[in-house]
Amino acid sequence: MKSKILVVGSINMDLTVTASRFCGAGETVFGNTFSTAQGGKGANQAIQAARLGARVDMLGKVGNDDFGKSVTATISASGVNTQYILVSDTAPTGIADIQIQKNNSGTENRITIVTGANFDITLNDVAFLEEKIREYSMVILQHEIPMEINCRVAEYAAKYNVPVMLNPAPSAKVPSELISCLTYISPNEHEAKDIVGIAPDDESGINNTIKALHNMGVKNVIITLGKEGCAFSDSQTIIRSKSVNMGSVVDPTAAGDSFIGAFCTAVSAGIDYKKALIFANCTAGITVTRKGAGVSLPTLDEVLAAMEQRGIDTKEYKEKL
Repeated sequence: MKSKILVVGSINMDLTVTASRFCGAGETVFGNTFSTAQGGKGANQAIQAARLGARVDMLGKVGNDDFGKSVTATISASGVNTQYILVSDTAPTGIADIQIQKNNSGTENRITIVTGANFDITLNDVAFLEEKIREYSMVILQHEIPMEINCRVAEYAAKYNVPVMLNPAPSAKVPSELISCLTYISPNEHEAKDIVGIAPDDESGINNTIKALHNMGVKNVIITLGKEGCAFSDSQTIIRSKSVNMGSVVDPTAAGDSFIGAFCTAVSAGIDYKKALIFANCTAGITVTRKGAGVSLPTLDEVLAAMEQRGIDTKEYKEKL
């Protein structure tokens, strides 16, 4: 049976501008393109897991507006169960203002989030999960909703030994009561440093950061390292998994969400950590070659085909996903 994943998190409309350079204070520059698309870390992770074969329920909140209707329809069309996406009568749908700079030096992005209805989720909204959460093989959380919601949902999951993945982005202090309920945490370099005060910018820094996160109570640690791939530890073994070049980088916006969705889907299906990391890196590698967030997330067939083109054995993935 396919894994069943619950994502509790953010849902946004992304407003994306591309330009050859970012403007400074008080400056106006001409951009190249503008587009709108579904976004939000929670929604991106839910869509990615669904496109890779998992059964996914999404719990979040949107505004009673056109953006909310549009993004909910997009999430549903990707195979995610949107029954638990709520509508706020007081807050608008969250948005992300994304600036993508593309020039001879490469591609960079800057993102400003206006949380809107994402921070209108209440404890009453998630209370039904106290028993229902037993149905899931994985729960995925992020930092784009109120921290008290993450803490309560993780508490429910821990009660029934349901694995919990926290993607601690955007960077914020992680409460000890949340840390104690986590099975996985997946910060990038900056988020890891903000949590433990150690920069994972060399092998020693990576190892010390991982050790510090384990000492805080997290069972499994993944530090994503951009083009350098990632480092994983289950407290016994550290696995380094390289990034996979799937083509020229067009837009790195949803790379981390793609990685998380893929890793959680693979692990929930019974694939070992080393192979799950390879799968996640390949999935994220495809995502960055496409423009946009939710629209850039690949399907299982696309990922497996790309892996086979690079000589990676996909037999187990086909059997379990």
